[in-house]
Amino acid sequence: MADIDTVLIEKRRFKPPAIFSKKARIGSLAEYRKLYAKAEKNPDKFWAERAAELRWTKKWKKVLDWSGAPFAKWFTGGQLNASDCCLDRHVETWRKNKAAIVWEGEPGDARVLTYGDLHRETCKFANVLKGLGVKKGDRVTIYMPLVPELAIAMLACARIGAAHSVIFGGFTSQSIADRVEDAESRVLITADGGWRRGGIVPLKANVDDALTKTQRVEKVVVFRRTAHDVPMKQGRDFWWHELMQDASPDCPAEPLDSEHMLYILYTSGTTGKPKGVVHTTGGYMTWAHATTEWVFDLREEDTFWCTADIGWVTGHTYVVYGPLSNGATVVMYEGAPNFPGNDRFWSIVEKYRVSILYTAPTAIRAFMKWGDEWPAKHDLSSLRLLGTVGEPINPEAWMWYQRMIGGGRCPIVDTWWQTETGAILVTPLPGATPTKPGSATLPLPGIFPEILDSTGKPCKPDQGGLLTISRPWPSMLRTVYRDPERYKTQYWSRFPGKYFTGDGARFDRDGYLWIMGRVDDVIKVAGHRLGTAEVESSLVSHPKVAEAAVVGKPDELKGEAICAFVTLRSGQPKSDELRRELQEHVAKTMGSFAKPEQVRFTDSLPKTRSGKIMRRLLRKIATGDETLGDTTTLEDLSVLAKLREDEE
Repeated sequence: MADIDTVLIEKRRFKPPAIFSKKARIGSLAEYRKLYAKAEKNPDKFWAERAAELRWTKKWKKVLDWSGAPFAKWFTGGQLNASDCCLDRHVETWRKNKAAIVWEGEPGDARVLTYGDLHRETCKFANVLKGLGVKKGDRVTIYMPLVPELAIAMLACARIGAAHSVIFGGFTSQSIADRVEDAESRVLITADGGWRRGGIVPLKANVDDALTKTQRVEKVVVFRRTAHDVPMKQGRDFWWHELMQDASPDCPAEPLDSEHMLYILYTSGTTGKPKGVVHTTGGYMTWAHATTEWVFDLREEDTFWCTADIGWVTGHTYVVYGPLSNGATVVMYEGAPNFPGNDRFWSIVEKYRVSILYTAPTAIRAFMKWGDEWPAKHDLSSLRLLGTVGEPINPEAWMWYQRMIGGGRCPIVDTWWQTETGAILVTPLPGATPTKPGSATLPLPGIFPEILDSTGKPCKPDQGGLLTISRPWPSMLRTVYRDPERYKTQYWSRFPGKYFTGDGARFDRDGYLWIMGRVDDVIKVAGHRLGTAEVESSLVSHPKVAEAAVVGKPDELKGEAICAFVTLRSGQPKSDELRRELQEHVAKTMGSFAKPEQVRFTDSLPKTRSGKIMRRLLRKIATGDETLGDTTTLEDLSVLAKLREDEE
């Protein structure tokens, strides 16, 4: 937990395009700093102004109650409903006939739902849930493909005051059972299956298997997506379309206390008991709404595509609640980015004239690996803003994204946040912030990060340390479901009064934030403590490398030696000469102490289904440890077998 050494220095700078800044909601660095100072000086007024952008049925009495820290209460005494904020207030205006969700299935089928359509379907399904005995305060588990009905189910739960627990459709039966049991769900919503790379994901079969491991669930609603035969258990299983047939489209939104639980979301990579992050209604909606408007400079005419699955927090906040509360048009795509070809994403951008694209660095690096010819086939001129989320983006991947996808004209918002933070905390504002490839840049107004050393003292510029947030913010998690002690211990005990993110980071001399990787992944080499992000960025800066992950392995002399797992760009042959070339490249860009002891070439890296590299598994492979532990969040188990077969 000591300081983290920083070596890489990025000198490239990109000012916001003048034409973008001229029209932007926050159009200059001076305007940003004025707003930031306002939030620092009078936080209650600042947050009250953000909350007032939503529709409240009863105004709050107090902005923040921090008397029970670290358990916050925001906008106490206020009442609102997330479904009302996302739907009703739009259908009462001309937006009733505006496209809310533009959906494309992997096989090529497509649908458009207006705000009027979405409101009607949500009200009907809310009445279906009531008919199944779901009441205010209940928890409903949702395990579905990326179809509009997933958003409808979430908004229907919110409408009647039931908390939803969305489980990503790639998880298997044990993960479902664990999460159902922890959330104590009596109703589960699923589908017969979903499409992924031309095959059917057996969602209903996974649910049936999961329900042999838990007795909690009494009712299962099944949406017909793939139309293949699935068994339906009499008295327990019901078809979505049959329940919806006679459901009333009239269901007023329930006024809910600001601190009423909106959802539980179980974090990826958990072992043992699942960790259910709890978000409540008023504070979460306030910051989801504001950040969507500010960070993406959202306009009425925009077509917004966040490529994340709704099973992850990015999908909750920037596919459903943030964009819909702003009345935006949202693109949803069901399947894989490389089916039937490596240009599927770019064909969707071209087809629907997407103007804002928000995706993960791991996807960007995959696009780099596949080659420039795929995006070059398509007209991407509709794009005006690009974003990244999920992991630190390597500077070279940032540059490729800016050049190849944005045509050199689109600002990039490199966003840092977590499941626990609910919404974006650190990011460039596209019309205001000069960007540096690889940096999340500056905190949003109202967000106050501090980087501390192991004793709790603030780190100096370019001194790596531990990233904390020193003041509460509205979309912060409220607790770990049914485990408040775990919430206090994991997030608030390391530095009392400050939220500990678990990330290593540094501020540069301009006050820009650089994420250096998870603290658990820091590598200790010959007296140096190196964050994984810097070593990986060095490797990816080599023109033949598409993606890299590094881990430490025990070394008698150095303490730890660096083992690098490298994916090459399309068409690049593997060779011992290239191994040595990459080792020397890191030594040249970072110093000889950072030179990898081993470089292993691999066609793919072990990742969670949300795209995060599972370095824990790579450490075990590097050390020859056969005990892999929990692999339920791993997207492709065959990757591990291929890595083990790789010869040095």
